[in-house]
Amino acid sequence: MRHPQMQPGWIDRPHETLSLGKFPLESGASISDFHVSYVTHGVLDAARGNAVLALSAVGSTHHRLDAWIGPGKALDTDRFCVIAVDAIGNGLTTSPSTSELQPGIKFPRFAIRDMVESQRCLMASLGIARWAAVVGASMGGMQALQWGVSHPDAMARIVAMVPMARTAPWSVAVNEASRRALMADPAWPDGEPAIGWHAWTAIMHVLAGRTPEALARQFDDPQAVPGFIVDRFLAQRGTHLRAVDWIYQTWAYDAHDVGATPGCDGSLEQALGRVKAPTLVIGAPLDLYNPVEAAREAAALIPRAAYAEVPSPEGHQVASGGRPEDAAFIDKAVAAFLA
Repeated sequence: MRHPQMQPGWIDRPHETLSLGKFPLESGASISDFHVSYVTHGVLDAARGNAVLALSAVGSTHHRLDAWIGPGKALDTDRFCVIAVDAIGNGLTTSPSTSELQPGIKFPRFAIRDMVESQRCLMASLGIARWAAVVGASMGGMQALQWGVSHPDAMARIVAMVPMARTAPWSVAVNEASRRALMADPAWPDGEPAIGWHAWTAIMHVLAGRTPEALARQFDDPQAVPGFIVDRFLAQRGTHLRAVDWIYQTWAYDAHDVGATPGCDGSLEQALGRVKAPTLVIGAPLDLYNPVEAAREAAALIPRAAYAEVPSPEGHQVASGGRPEDAAFIDKAVAAFLA
């Protein structure tokens, strides 16, 4: 297990692990010696009915939703027991970079539905019959929508921030550019591609992760030093993420389509029509990673969905909790929805 350095606003909680042994994937392959990593905020009530599943985004950890977890916040730990789970391939739950039996590119490819199945196994092990809510941002929001399609009766509410129910061609192109940056480095696949990470940062943290207005606000004079923006974000990247993990998670990201869920006949409309839980979809204008049109489309096709759009120039980063006014907007919207 490889935890990133703690960041301001993150909540330090003891790590817990569920061992599942040989874990079958929807492809027919299996992950050997599989472990699910998670942390718990708050206390389960006697009926085990107050559990909220908090999901991690691509390349992130169980800290992804920490901005909204705690007493008096949207995911109120005086009311809920928030179980924040690490997705397959993030370096904490079993990943290509941590597997001893299937290391690196020997690791089998997995899907977002496999992530959901690993979380369903955790749910069963904890004796939870129904989630009070399933909440996620970005790839976490994609997992949340998949939960609603695959297990319509398993939750009372769904919150999906900046999600896609079916990955857009634009998002696939962004991920492919990021993978090529890493895989073009001579160190790939046997080492960590230092030069590749610089190019990756330019793509993911600067071009796709933010907007021109957001960068203008953040850096007074970004041209004062060549590469200033990229170097700043590279320094903030942390140490837990490994290239092979990013590549495998983005392969799962690219392939995601709730319409491919068994019984949905490839139909996005049929799949999202299966969602029973009231659902809050939150989008962001000028999202240069997960286009806002995908969030609007999902909300329009889910029978009991409400849609909110964060009035912000931050693009995809609105759901990271870094800008106080964006975090407050989301906190208020989610708290009202879960009230």
